Amino acid sequence: MCGIIGYCGTRSATPILMGGLRTLEYRGYDSAGIAVMGAGDKIDIRRAPGKLDALAEAIHGNEPEGSVGIGHTRWATHGEVNETNSHPHSDCSGNIVVVHNGIVENYLPLKRRLQDAGHTIRSQTDSEIIAHLVEEALEGDRPLMEAVRLAALQLAGAHAVVVLSASGGGEIAAFRLGNAGGLTVGYGKNGTYLASDLPALLPHTQDVSFLESREMVALSKNGASFSDLEGRPVVKEHRTVSHDPVSAVKGDFKHFMLKEIAEQPEVVMNALRGRVSFDPPALVLDEIPYTDKEIQDIQRVVLVGMGTSWLAAQVGRLMMESLAGIPSEVDNAAEFRYRDPLVDERTLVVSVGQSGETADTLAAMEEAQRKSARQIAICNVEGSQATRVADGTLLMRAGPEIGVAATKTFLSSLVCLYLLSTYLGWKRGHLSQEEMDQAVTGLAHLPQLIGETVAREAQYEAVAAHWFEASNFLYLGRGMYFPVALEGALKLKEISYIHAEGYPAGEMKHGPIALVDQHLPVVALTLDDGLPEKMGANISEVKVRGGKVIAVATDGNTEIAGQVDHVMYVPKAPAHLGPVLATVPLQLFAYHIAVLRGCDVDQPRNLAKSVTVE
Repeated sequence: MCGIIGYCGTRSATPILMGGLRTLEYRGYDSAGIAVMGAGDKIDIRRAPGKLDALAEAIHGNEPEGSVGIGHTRWATHGEVNETNSHPHSDCSGNIVVVHNGIVENYLPLKRRLQDAGHTIRSQTDSEIIAHLVEEALEGDRPLMEAVRLAALQLAGAHAVVVLSASGGGEIAAFRLGNAGGLTVGYGKNGTYLASDLPALLPHTQDVSFLESREMVALSKNGASFSDLEGRPVVKEHRTVSHDPVSAVKGDFKHFMLKEIAEQPEVVMNALRGRVSFDPPALVLDEIPYTDKEIQDIQRVVLVGMGTSWLAAQVGRLMMESLAGIPSEVDNAAEFRYRDPLVDERTLVVSVGQSGETADTLAAMEEAQRKSARQIAICNVEGSQATRVADGTLLMRAGPEIGVAATKTFLSSLVCLYLLSTYLGWKRGHLSQEEMDQAVTGLAHLPQLIGETVAREAQYEAVAAHWFEASNFLYLGRGMYFPVALEGALKLKEISYIHAEGYPAGEMKHGPIALVDQHLPVVALTLDDGLPEKMGANISEVKVRGGKVIAVATDGNTEIAGQVDHVMYVPKAPAHLGPVLATVPLQLFAYHIAVLRGCDVDQPRNLAKSVTVE
């Protein structure tokens, strides 16, 4: 969730960059840096680890001078937090400087190729190689935009990149690839601006354009020119945005819930930052305070939560047993607190909660504390009560979630549970290094895969348009997809007020099948790693009784289309991460049904974001 700012104009760049970074600091505070085009065609780079105040102190009284520059506030993905790993990064010559938000999925092969070609890679970050790719592409006097385009085409994954070149007195080029956060161009009287978040531009202009995936922009003092990654010119619409902070945060989206669904690729990237090492492949969970021996001594894991967090915990239980090899159970926090649970110092209690202030979850944690259990919290609010009770906390890093119905915090919870399960499995020797390598590779691809799924919104909306008048829904899943079925049903009932129930598919013949008729839509999660043969039998049982079936299936499963009424496809997911992708179409399906029914999506009736009383 790194913050990016850029300026090309007639004013002093440094105050503009620092002011923009101050607005964007919530997006990352491991380090910050700016690069300003100075005299003599030299780029002046200033960086400092820590929060923005450290950079402000470092440049006080000796600010870079110039009217063209870029800035960055970092949340680390590759490399430890120090000045060398801070952005901006430069090429071998110092004439090309980049700031970057994203994960270079093919970082290692690109790094090796560049080193073999004689490039000196100074940092541990994946971002630095982008500067060297641009440097390489500039050979033969190519224009900057063409060199940046060629560099972009070599990158796997989702990215937002801004490049400053010393040529021509300072040129800025930028591109977006996939869903690694946005880039917005602002047009002002004294120059052209660029930022990863709209609020950073509002002190200077309300006239903006939004960069889409696979688009590029070249900034000049007088405006901006756009093209796509195939080199074709693009005409961008200018939009006048509101100074109202709520409208500015919502941006182009009709509802906060839709915006928060769209943010999920970047949210998951944030959850991985600083916790995943790609070279060598490993997990770095400094938030877990236990020694290797204490981890070995854990004999049982109990996961607790309420609402959507309870459903995430149900997925986490299966991850914990499969990846960590520890017997695990999941409990509703309101039930756990009253049943005199059998936990002790050899039990790890994992509490999952968005706010960290849910009354029942806190009471469950206090009960576990009284019985000397070890505790880890998965939470979205730093400093909340849950984080103070737990021994350690994996922050979701999802940012503020305005919509009452949880979306991005659910996905972030799943990723944090996967990280914790994999880390414990690795520390306990349950996972081999090869399995750890596979886990890290899967995580590197995950944000891009989520972005591809979110981009299929129109497909899921079309299915919703067929079913928004239904009065009841049944959701079915097996294994890790049973809790996802529960979450899909919960989202639908929360925001559309349609009665919906989730069941393990094996339970259907034990009661729910009595409800099946031509008026009951059944949503069946038939993913490739979700026992598809068994799910196929359940689908047949529904169809022969006149029921209607909506399948969520993996790309490439063409047979399912002939067996059901509608299919919502998702990309093939890395092992154990299928629930993350399968959740997205269910979120968008519920959202569009609610919109078509005229419901208040962001503030559904009778619900509150955080339940702080019993």
